[in-house]
Amino acid sequence: MSIPRRRSLAAVAAAFALSLTATPATATATTADIPPADAVVTSGNVTHVLNIPKPAPLAGTINTDLAFQDGYAYVGNYGGFSIYDIRDPKRAKVVSSVVCPGSQMDVSVYGNLLFSAVDSSRSDDSCNSTALSADHKEAWEGVRIFDISDKANPRYIKSVETNCGSHTLTLVPGKGRDQNKNVYVYVSSYSPSSTFPDCQPPHDKISIIKVPLKKPAEAAVAATPVVFPDGGNETQPGLLVPTSGCHDITAYPEKDIAAGACMGDGVLFDIRDRLNPRVTARTTDPNFAFWHSATFSNDARKVVFTDELGGGGLATCNEATGPNRGADAIYEIVHGQLVFKSYFKIPRYQADSENCVAHNGSLIPVKGRDIMVQAWYMGGLSVWDFTDAANPREIGYFERGPRADGSGGGIWSAYYYNGYIYGADFHAGLDIVKIDDRLTDSARHVRTGRLNVQTQESYRPDKGH
Repeated sequence: MSIPRRRSLAAVAAAFALSLTATPATATATTADIPPADAVVTSGNVTHVLNIPKPAPLAGTINTDLAFQDGYAYVGNYGGFSIYDIRDPKRAKVVSSVVCPGSQMDVSVYGNLLFSAVDSSRSDDSCNSTALSADHKEAWEGVRIFDISDKANPRYIKSVETNCGSHTLTLVPGKGRDQNKNVYVYVSSYSPSSTFPDCQPPHDKISIIKVPLKKPAEAAVAATPVVFPDGGNETQPGLLVPTSGCHDITAYPEKDIAAGACMGDGVLFDIRDRLNPRVTARTTDPNFAFWHSATFSNDARKVVFTDELGGGGLATCNEATGPNRGADAIYEIVHGQLVFKSYFKIPRYQADSENCVAHNGSLIPVKGRDIMVQAWYMGGLSVWDFTDAANPREIGYFERGPRADGSGGGIWSAYYYNGYIYGADFHAGLDIVKIDDRLTDSARHVRTGRLNVQTQESYRPDKGH
């Protein structure tokens, strides 16, 4: 979500009861697509396996991003994070929750370490901190690091302050001789102000934290490369906010590339030198209000960028907004440059009370096809195929109807992990969903130990990845 920094969301208790089954998505949206209040609806090939309400310690704050490792899911929350045992998805359960407030709590895991992003200015770096305006020099925001070797009792071990905080973060393992020694955390942040001592304009950079794996308490900012030395896209009509950094970066370390969703700009990076990422391509789009996130195809010949029109708080999945705004843009990478092919947006209208826009998703590992699952806030989650980059199509979905209390919410992130789809819902908790479709069934043979979606790894079913 890209609500202007240092604003908070009001959390509302989850309420849903009715479960229905709908017909598969059609190509033409109508208001008849809108389900009854709080109803769960799916396409015929999607099953809602389980919902786990938010654990009590975090029930009053919203869920955000997810990461996975060795049969456990790590769910970020504005109030901290929770660990779920998903080794048997049909009987998934909460293992522990850590109360440590600070939006957005974007999370990634690596071995025994969990990294969380804090982009709300705090009185200090502790889990007992309170909100404190960024115009105070002593205010803190950045990255917190936890030891998760004991999943029932995670331990906070280190914080690293970064300029303008950490709206999102991306893990990039070292390479060559460095591979098993260090991991690098690319920190995306933005919205500087001359009144913020630690977030001065023009910013236009990222922070890179170097984390020695054997001594994570020695983690520190090692570089602050400038992405836009001549300034980013600041004057395009309709921008949510001018470019002053990146919102999110997706790295593909084995291919030494990354894609940056940078507010008003989409960029490609060469990351062969982990501490010196170099911009190799850059583009803008008059239909994009806020470049939010990116996903490479498995072969890295395409990249999907999302437009978070309205910052995640508006109803943009309606007839008035149309199909080309608040959508995905599919690009082919041709001779290192980004070539636009088409847009994709869910083909189902949402009510005017429902915040809905393209948000976080991941590839479903289907050999020979480009298929991903994606969150759309109150538009639920969508499974769609962009193998033909010029003609993407939805093949399945899960969503809830408008909230009976009229408030917003929905699914922040929806990711595929070892046969199931996991959705982190603002209020409803963790949803576990399964798709059974001939186009995706082969993905069941692909298994992975760790999944940080913004750190892509290639999948090779024949090698049992």
